[in-house]
Amino acid sequence: MLDLNPKIPSGPLESKWDQHKFSMKLVNPANKRKHHVIVVGAGLAGASAAATMSELGYNVSCFVFHDSPRRAHSIAAQGGINAAKNYQNDGDSVRRLFYDTIKGGDFRAREANVYRLAQVSVNIIDQCVAQGVPFAREYGGLLANRSFGGAQVSRTFYARGQTGQQLLLGAYSALEKQVAAKKVQMHTFEEMLDLVVVDGHARGIVTRNLLTGKITSHAADAVVLATGGYGNVFYLSTNAMYSNVTASWRAHKKGAAFANPCYTQIHPTCIPVHGEHQSKLTLMSESLRNDGRIWVPLKRGDNRPPAQIPEAERDYFLERKYPSFGNLAPRDIASRAAKEACDDGRGVGPGGLGVYLDFAESIKRLGRQTIAERYGNLFDMYQRITDENPYEQPMRIYPAVHYTMGGLWVDYNLMSTVPGLHVAGEANFSDHGANRLGASALMQGLADGYFVLPYTIGDYLAGTKLPKVDTSHAAFAEAEGAVRAQQNKFLSIKGKRTVDSFHKELGKIMWEYCGMARDRAGLTKALELIPQLKEEFWSNVNVPGSGDSLNQSLEKAGRVADFIELGELMCRDALNREESCGGHFRTEYQEEGEAKRNDDDYAYVAAWEYAGEGKTPILNKEPLVYENVHLSTRSYK
Repeated sequence: MLDLNPKIPSGPLESKWDQHKFSMKLVNPANKRKHHVIVVGAGLAGASAAATMSELGYNVSCFVFHDSPRRAHSIAAQGGINAAKNYQNDGDSVRRLFYDTIKGGDFRAREANVYRLAQVSVNIIDQCVAQGVPFAREYGGLLANRSFGGAQVSRTFYARGQTGQQLLLGAYSALEKQVAAKKVQMHTFEEMLDLVVVDGHARGIVTRNLLTGKITSHAADAVVLATGGYGNVFYLSTNAMYSNVTASWRAHKKGAAFANPCYTQIHPTCIPVHGEHQSKLTLMSESLRNDGRIWVPLKRGDNRPPAQIPEAERDYFLERKYPSFGNLAPRDIASRAAKEACDDGRGVGPGGLGVYLDFAESIKRLGRQTIAERYGNLFDMYQRITDENPYEQPMRIYPAVHYTMGGLWVDYNLMSTVPGLHVAGEANFSDHGANRLGASALMQGLADGYFVLPYTIGDYLAGTKLPKVDTSHAAFAEAEGAVRAQQNKFLSIKGKRTVDSFHKELGKIMWEYCGMARDRAGLTKALELIPQLKEEFWSNVNVPGSGDSLNQSLEKAGRVADFIELGELMCRDALNREESCGGHFRTEYQEEGEAKRNDDDYAYVAAWEYAGEGKTPILNKEPLVYENVHLSTRSYK
């Protein structure tokens, strides 16, 4: 069993982080130049961590499998970033953001981590403004705010509908400044395929160059994984098609516990699936729910154009069911409500898998120009994809896989169960519990990179005796050998099925049995089907070409192999958790259609330990202790 010590500092919640920063060991400036840190990923979490640590004096190597960090999936987070600035004077505070996040996660997150996130949120905005991020402003020049799901205050800062992109440009600029100063070595087109562990500590990685196929090793004193989430296990998701779980999964197989894998978020405002051969879903920002009203016809099978359906024959179901929050109900609740309406035969569009997101009332009240200023690029994107004009008719939306709250287990210092391996952003499990509130992903990624890791990695390096290790160590040769053996195995199978066909089949299994709703029978069925799929994959996959050059089929093969194993663990975790909470909705455990938690038996983090090929993973539990919030039934009514 693993030692799941969360290392939560003692003392009052409000002073834990400040006291912890003071008590941590420091590395003096001259010694920082002697340490080398590897950062894998250069989205918001990775770029901010690499830039900040190199500015402190550490030597940093940053690895991305893109041609540029600017292609990181962080750019897809369009709607905004939360911060408890209370610029609107509407009752917001660090404490309220903390509580909204804990409640939004259905009381399945660690109090201390969430409070720290709320604390440092106020610094993130100042940091980004100083970098030149063009946040929206009021007429007088003050930064503007809007509301997001799960909150009754306006705390979300935004840059039109391009917030993630603008924030990434800020972090990218900081990173490139350090690259130019030769304090960060940037490695593009390099995919991490294994973690190297020496004497129980993370000391490097093995990568494959996606253009040349060259496999190389890289040594360091500490490793940071900032490689995003695993939503593409479902095949169809809002994630970029390149997004995958491989870096995290390979680290998991080297000893890093994987926490709460069944916690996946379904986003309510996605453009509906349009065909069997679709490979990517497009997200419409949650910010649209500020001014758009969600509805379906009252009558089943009502196929009239929306303009011909009078107000009296419409069901604004979120406003009806959750009057306190209305269209800004949290994502998991809004998604289930939309599915319920469609399952009731009142869905709209092809196949009845859609609900309306209607701006007619807002355009009438505010004017088309105001709506265009707030959401113009999103409206343009929707029209290009659907050939429908959302200024003149409602958008059609439907829930889709979006974000993953599970990830590698980390303690308060963001260190995994492998000493020296730190995990940031969506790749870790730490801050969102069973459901993430909108506009909190950007907040967490930048909080981890700018304001947490620079302190905690220093504490690790100052307090750990690390013998000098380079890539000549036997552990690197062993890891490289395993990577080459797997690559050769893929190329030698010469089966009859493409990698994509396996990925698509896995996605259907996951969506059907471990998607928006789960039950014991379905999860048990999935745990029969996935091992069969895995067996066929390893005997019948066809990976053409060679490993000595660009080979996208070979890249995908490794990622899909990891997705198959992850999918099995997700279903096992979902089957084990006999309750409903947040994005984990077991149909057997509900009350009046809402999630029914079991705090007596499941108020813990499920941290799964890899036990070896073909062996049942080991469940470790970190109890969740609530000293500052009262565990209550989550209500948005």
